[in-house]
Parts: sequence; structure tokens; C-alpha cells
Amino acid sequence: MARPETDSTEVAATHTADHASATSDPAFTRRSEPGEGTGTAETGSAEPALATPVIAKPETSDPKTAGAETPAPGPHAPARNPFLISRGMKIPKHPDLTRGRVRGALKQGTYERKECDAVLRVVRPGDRVLELGGGIGYMSTLLSVKAGAAHVTSYEANPALIPYIRSVHAANGVTNVDLRNALLSPEPGDPVPFYIRRNFLASSMDPSTEKDAITQEVAIDRQALAPVLAEVRPDVLVCDIEGAEATLLPAGDWSGLRAAVIELHPQWIGQSGVQAVFDAMMRAGLTYFPKASEAKVVTFLKGW
Repeated sequence: MARPETDSTEVAATHTADHASATSDPAFTRRSEPGEGTGTAETGSAEPALATPVIAKPETSDPKTAGAETPAPGPHAPARNPFLISRGMKIPKHPDLTRGRVRGALKQGTYERKECDAVLRVVRPGDRVLELGGGIGYMSTLLSVKAGAAHVTSYEANPALIPYIRSVHAANGVTNVDLRNALLSPEPGDPVPFYIRRNFLASSMDPSTEKDAITQEVAIDRQALAPVLAEVRPDVLVCDIEGAEATLLPAGDWSGLRAAVIELHPQWIGQSGVQAVFDAMMRAGLTYFPKASEAKVVTFLKGW
């Protein structure tokens, strides 16, 4: 995901698919064997000539197959699999989103490994989950298919990712995710500009970086945090919003949570931002849970 503006309070919920298709059928040309012919001998003499026997040339091919047509080629090879399989989930192949290191991590089951391991440890069947930063739809699919969440509300700011996320959900039969292309902020406000770049994953609210790569500017709806929390009533929070956690999370009442899995971005929010996140979780009655935390991915749990 691209880094949001440091003074922004909105959630830049971006993360980090054309399906592969079979080639068209080649045309086949059936080859037929030449037929067998017979010859006659003529002479220039007016007198009748003795009949000259016609001697057939010996066959050079296998007598068992002599005269048989060349068999047509067998059935075409099956179409290439349009999916990558990751943690038992189908991830549609996409020329921009599932290549390079991302493709390798998906195939090895290590994509967003720390967050996935934490989620699978603390989410219980029947939980309601609020996901901030939908990415490519990997986490919301995992929550639904593998963790057994009853319902997932997923916010993703990047409109270019929405169709692909839906394709991931469809490939895995996911029907319990409410995907919202919007920003959460401490207070309500007007829509905010969002800049689409040729590399979808580099899209962000910051127009100052990679200016030449910007292909479109769109307005993204902004929603206030408090009404969303009252509506969703989440049991678990899963948050990866590229630094906006330092301003958004302290603005919310998270006392209804049983668990939270948060990826911190100290390189952008500094010590004060990290402290603000910890303080927000402590006020909600959640305590740092080391068994499901690793490096910048921190888990908070109530009653452990």
C-alpha cells in the first residue's frame, strides 16, 4: 500500500487479475496416404506383343498399418488453471496484482503471513469482524473461509482494487463480506480525492509521488468512525492502513472488541504514533497478546 499523507486522518486503506486463459485451438490438417496405382505397357510394334506382367513395388511401410490414415491429434491440452492456490483458497491470476514476489508468497502460503497467523489464532467462528484495509481481498476471504467469521465488513479506499476483491470472493464462494469502497475518519466530511496509478497498488491519496504514473483522480466517500462502529458492532478488528492507525484508532470507542490485530507502521508514525495505538487498545480493555504478535503485527486480546 502506498503511504498516506502524514497529516491526513483518513484511512488510506490500500494494500497490497485478469484470469489466465487458454489459447485458441490450432487448425489441424489431416494427411491422407497416396493411393495404390497400376500401370500398363504399350509397344510401338504393329504386331501383337506378349503381355508384360506388371510387377508391384514392394511396400516399404509396416504391413499392419499399410493404407491406414494418419491418426488425428488427440484432444487439446486442458486450459491453464486461472487460479493460484494459497492456504487452500483460490486466488485469481492477475497480470498486475499477482506477479513477482506477491505471486511467490501466494503460492507458498506466506502472503501477509504474520497477520494471517494472528487472525487464525484469535478469531472465533461466529465473530463479526471489521477490516480496515481490504487489499486484494485475501484477508476477508481467509476470515470467511478459514476462520469461520459470521460477517466481515471490509473497507478499501482504492477503487481500482474493488473488482478484483469481488472476484476473489466469488472464486471462494464468499457471501458474508460487506465490501465498502470508502474511507473511515474520526469525523464526517466531504469526499476526498484519490489518485489511481498504473500500478494499482501504488494508488493513494497523495498526489505528490509518482505524478507521471497517475492515470485518474476519483472522489472517495468519507464515513465517520463512530456510526460505523455502532452499526457493525465488531468482535474483532483487523487493521492495516499504512500509518493512519495513529490518528484513526485513538478516535474510536473500541470497548466492544474481544480482539484486535493491527499492523503498525513505525517508520511513518514514530514512537508517539505507536504509543497512541497501544493507549487506544488499553482504554478499550484489551491487552497486548505476545503469542499472536510478531514484529510490527501486534495483537490485543481481552481476558487472556
